Amino acid sequence: MLPKESLAGQVAIVTGGGTGIGKVIAQTLGAAGAKVVIASRKAEVLAAGAKALSEAGVTVKAVPTDIRQPEAVDNLIQQTVEAFGRLDILINNAAGNFITAAEELSPNGFKTVIDIVLNGTFFCSRAAGRHWMAKEQAGAIVNIIATYAWTGAPGVVHSAAAKAGVLNMTQTLAAEWGPKKIRVNAVAPGVVVTDNASKNLGYDDPQIQKAMSATVPLRRLATAEEVANSVAYLASPFASYVTGSCITIDGGLWLGRGLFGAMEDLSLRMEK
Repeated sequence: MLPKESLAGQVAIVTGGGTGIGKVIAQTLGAAGAKVVIASRKAEVLAAGAKALSEAGVTVKAVPTDIRQPEAVDNLIQQTVEAFGRLDILINNAAGNFITAAEELSPNGFKTVIDIVLNGTFFCSRAAGRHWMAKEQAGAIVNIIATYAWTGAPGVVHSAAAKAGVLNMTQTLAAEWGPKKIRVNAVAPGVVVTDNASKNLGYDDPQIQKAMSATVPLRRLATAEEVANSVAYLASPFASYVTGSCITIDGGLWLGRGLFGAMEDLSLRMEK
């Protein structure tokens, strides 16, 4: 999406960057010229991700990090600066999610997702923001959320609550940190086919994916590359006057279907 050297000389952190959407985001930023630090709790996952990114031509460093721990996040920032001399971009992608009825969700399960998605995003944003403010340097943050942050959705009360908090955090930090030249935006993907997400959320079966596609106005699911392209745009100088915004990438799935759409859905089901 971006010209090859759009991010030349810049350094980006991608949390959850060893697999799935995060890995594709890291590769996309690297292809635009950025040096990339990927962070995750699992060292073996990070090592495999870093190897794949390096083989794709990305200058990459892996830093095992539990973003639920503020001191671990501070170490992530420190190691990034020590390795590459600066930090310009933070992509808050790390998440935890699984499908469950709200009444079956344990307090620990709810807390774990909140800790990763909401608290972790704040800890990373705070650490990066403090670094940029101390250096009087501009910075860009992009948060990965989901459309159910504003619509809600059955089965994901933990994730929906956390993502709603991140959406509000995006807007709040954009307003507060704008005068300090720190931009904060978000991307809300719809259903994206990746190995981990598809398996964890129960749609790894091609037949299920086909049925889900029939409910999307564009009649297909998203690719990780489409999400990564929008993230790269928001992180780049091309979005230098964009802050507090959220780009929705779901093929129109979150939009109301109305009577016409409901009748069309019914017709598709009857055809089957």
